[in-house]
Amino acid sequence: MARPTECVLLAAGEGKRMRPLTTNRPKVMIPLANRPMLEHLIIAARDAGIERFVIVVGYGEEIVREYFGDGSGLSVTIEYVVQRCQRGTADALAAAEGLVTGDFLLMNGDMILSAAEIGSLCEMEAPALAVAEVDNPESYGVVVLEGDRVTSLEEKSRAPKSTMINAGAYLFSPEIFDLIRMIGISGRGEYELTDAFSGYIREKRLGAITLTSWRDVGYPWDILAANEYLLGITSGPDDGTVEAGVVLKGPVIIGKGTVIRSGSYIEGPCIIGRDCIVGPGAYIRPGTAVGDRCHIGHAVEVKNSVIFSGTKIPHFNYIGDSVIGSGCNFGAGTKIANLRHDHGNVSVGGADTGRKKFGAVIGDDVLFGINCSINTGSSIGSGSRIAPHSYVDGVYDDESVIT
Repeated sequence: MARPTECVLLAAGEGKRMRPLTTNRPKVMIPLANRPMLEHLIIAARDAGIERFVIVVGYGEEIVREYFGDGSGLSVTIEYVVQRCQRGTADALAAAEGLVTGDFLLMNGDMILSAAEIGSLCEMEAPALAVAEVDNPESYGVVVLEGDRVTSLEEKSRAPKSTMINAGAYLFSPEIFDLIRMIGISGRGEYELTDAFSGYIREKRLGAITLTSWRDVGYPWDILAANEYLLGITSGPDDGTVEAGVVLKGPVIIGKGTVIRSGSYIEGPCIIGRDCIVGPGAYIRPGTAVGDRCHIGHAVEVKNSVIFSGTKIPHFNYIGDSVIGSGCNFGAGTKIANLRHDHGNVSVGGADTGRKKFGAVIGDDVLFGINCSINTGSSIGSGSRIAPHSYVDGVYDDESVIT
């Protein structure tokens, strides 16, 4: 049995649950450890032996195409197909019919997997499904197994039959395209991939492999956990300039053109992109990713956060356990709280993050005046403007003006 060398990646969705971070980019292009999450998946699949990718694009497709091109920069081949209307996973896969020549991998583009476990999936006999054990199975498609066979798959049940869930990675033969043509629209108004392989389950033909490296990135707060995981396995050159009096503790990656000014203290794992200015006297704590062309200035503390490119946090700021979009500017003294007084889980817009510590989700091009206070669990839409001395608490749409 020949191992597959082709992979279809589903990357057409906007990722509405990721708003406001998807205002200006598709979900799969959100950076983790300073690379789009889709790039991490492509690299892992490449290292597992995949040579050719078909990416199903839709929302923000030009951003994906421009970034990855023909794949030569990653030593792979990439082709693109378009899903114009978001009509479900089966419809997305159908767009790739005729572009794969044999057994192939199919993966959702919004997750993290290791090359080793992708390789293990490739070694199975098609059809096969990757599963993972989670604490909140009611949020996923729940899988029941007998040995290494799938015997049941139920979408988002309030009373899940197991803690094993569909991880969104599959090994199929071209037969799956015939099965897709036979299904109808589900109760959710979509063409569901799970409906297409229900026959495999009835016949106990659908194999399963359990993953441990799988990281779902469905909500903004999931970015922090995925980023921490990737920073723990990422290495790279230190190409920046580090002035005298700087302390670097643990693995710290510094991009070309970046200057770390005197008095700064940086604890890894941490990555700082190209052409940044850090300090003097800045404190960056573990789990932080700072994108290209950022400024983390004097007396600024950043803890376990993901900061997209071009954002300025220049004077007397505290950023804790937060995700901040590109092109933002923080006025002097503006701070983000990250812990409730009762030490309960932080919620964002009524959704439980599952985290005791979580700060805020901030979209692109958000400008803060001086001395603003952002409460735990706040979400601020892209293009918003916040007046000096404002208290921000809650969820705000794009282009909001807060006074």
